[in-house]
Amino acid sequence: MNTTIRKRLEKDLLTAGARVRQLGGVAAVDAGAIGDNSPGADELDVSQITTSREIDWATRERLVERVNRLSAALDRLRDGQYGVCIECDERISPARLHVMPEVETCVRCQDGLERLERVGGRDITRTPGQLLAFTGAE
Repeated sequence: MNTTIRKRLEKDLLTAGARVRQLGGVAAVDAGAIGDNSPGADELDVSQITTSREIDWATRERLVERVNRLSAALDRLRDGQYGVCIECDERISPARLHVMPEVETCVRCQDGLERLERVGGRDITRTPGQLLAFTGAE
C-alpha cells in the first residue's frame, strides 16, 4: 500500500513540478507590438496582457504550493505519519486521501482552519495542533 501511495505522490509531484517549470516566469510583452495602433486598442491590449499575466502568476503560485504539499506528504509517508491529521492526530479518511493525496488535515480540522481564515485573514500565525485551542475542540 505504501508503495502505491508513494508512486502516486511522486507522479503527482513530477507532474506539478513540470507544470511549474513550463509556466516559468511571465514574459513582459510590449503592448504596442500587438497590432492595432488605436489608443483604445492599446489600453485593451494592456488590460488583457495584465490579466493574463496575473492569471499565470496565480496558477504558478498554486502549483508551487501543491509541489510543497506533495513533498511534505512524501516526508510524512517516510516518517510513518502519512494519513494522520496534523491538527488532531486522527486518521484522515481514505476517500479524502484518494482525492487529495497531499492533504494534511481531516475534514473537521480543515473546516475549522477555513473558518479561522475567513474570520482572521490568511496571516494566522500558529503551529499544527493549535486549531483545537482556537475552536475549543477537545
